[in-house]
Amino acid sequence: MRAILSVSDKRGLIEFARELRARAVELVSTGRTAKALQDEDVDVISVSDVTGLPEMMDGRVKTLHPAIHAGILARRHRQDDLEALARHGVRPIDLVVVNLYPFEAAARSDVDVDHLVEEIDIGGPTLLRAAAKNARDVLVVVDPADYPRVVAELDRDGGWRPAFRLELMRKAFQHTARYDATIAAALELVEVADGTLRRRPLPAADRRRRALRYGENPHQRAWWEPRPEGTRSAWQVHQGKELSFTNLLDLDAAVRLALEFTEPAAVVVKHTNPCGVASGASAADAYVAARDADPLSAFGGIVAVNRPLDVETAAALTSTFIEAVIGPAVVEGAQEVLAKKSNMRVVTADFAALAAPPPDGDADHGDREVRSFFGGLLLQERDRVTEGVYPWPSGDHPKVVTRRAPTADEWTALRFAWRVCAHVKSNAVIFTTADRTLAVGAGQMSRVDAVNVAVSKAAGTLRGAVAASDAFFPFRDGLDAIAAAGATAVVQPGGSVRDAEVVAAADEHGLAMVFTGIRHFRH
Repeated sequence: MRAILSVSDKRGLIEFARELRARAVELVSTGRTAKALQDEDVDVISVSDVTGLPEMMDGRVKTLHPAIHAGILARRHRQDDLEALARHGVRPIDLVVVNLYPFEAAARSDVDVDHLVEEIDIGGPTLLRAAAKNARDVLVVVDPADYPRVVAELDRDGGWRPAFRLELMRKAFQHTARYDATIAAALELVEVADGTLRRRPLPAADRRRRALRYGENPHQRAWWEPRPEGTRSAWQVHQGKELSFTNLLDLDAAVRLALEFTEPAAVVVKHTNPCGVASGASAADAYVAARDADPLSAFGGIVAVNRPLDVETAAALTSTFIEAVIGPAVVEGAQEVLAKKSNMRVVTADFAALAAPPPDGDADHGDREVRSFFGGLLLQERDRVTEGVYPWPSGDHPKVVTRRAPTADEWTALRFAWRVCAHVKSNAVIFTTADRTLAVGAGQMSRVDAVNVAVSKAAGTLRGAVAASDAFFPFRDGLDAIAAAGATAVVQPGGSVRDAEVVAAADEHGLAMVFTGIRHFRH
């Protein structure tokens, strides 16, 4: 088996190449990629040795040769293709691993048109399109994150499955389509002046804008426009794979919930919903408790920790698979631990600045939320859980509405539950202890369904837990279901025309219930 490797993004390259060599895969490579492999004592054949021609024109021509492309495009089920290879002494190529010149970075810089054009990759897209076209016989890989799967699939009986080949074929064409679209967009800022090509000044926002791999789905193009460095809401990416559109949304959701806590706390998010939240004596304790609240959902999740990422927390984070983590800082020594999971995204932000009320007129702080819809733009202030002062109760709210008032321990647990529930998609009902979630029922069309979903996801007993609902119970059935699950106290906004019926149900079950008077819908 023969593979060609030519990558701009060299993350994971050496380890991947060694895995291929261990399986007797012959490696062919170009300039800098070949040197990177040779420097690490990985056996590799230069493309020049395959083509019989040196790289020329400052690297413009390297792989554009029949000895390469015939080896990629030959159809293994066509005898005439195989005979053509044999006639010309061309070896088949079974694996093409390519990602493209960083054109986007050049497009965000002030380089002139000539320099910009030199960053347009020609050989790379040609290799990718050829391999993707012949995906029946050639596996094409554009993303370093897929390297472990490529090796695992190779070890299967029969090798790479057709479904896997198709998946990476689609990914390759998406990669080249985004690349061409980025080039086309950059050329929109090129004009003719005095008979020469000149770039118009790049808007400041465009200098920051980064193309993402795709949007919520692979067929959607997407971009990230980070806030300028030095602003209160700026994020810094320290390591890992390229952040995706959904990664960023999940990180945002996790940060918002982590900011509700002053004690050490950790949040694990999946699809913008918390699947585990906990507080603890340390960030590491909080993270482990949050992860273990729903370990099945936490696998591959997004994590926020409201304390700096220290060595102990880093060790806990790298002990399983998570996509990304965000915290206020990375402590000395922790970066080396986190780097063991090189694909895991590590992000930091100024949590103290984000938690503080925005200064007057500070539109960059992030408290103003903007969403688009077909009718225009929607703007609102950020929802904050500000009711009462920990520990509850304090002031007029929450108000005890049942015959039995919560115990001191229940008040503490209700306060924890209320802070979390506000960040779960509506309709939401959750069960917690005083310091961790036990079950989360999110995004249901009826409140009793939210209870039932939470109960179905509970890893253990809910007896003795407290429950929180982001909006009022329109009927007593939801309250009955909470009591049947074993909860002893409930916090909810109140305000239903059937509040008296729901309160009566709580009294029948011996539950303590409090009304906050504040709803926390999250759409």
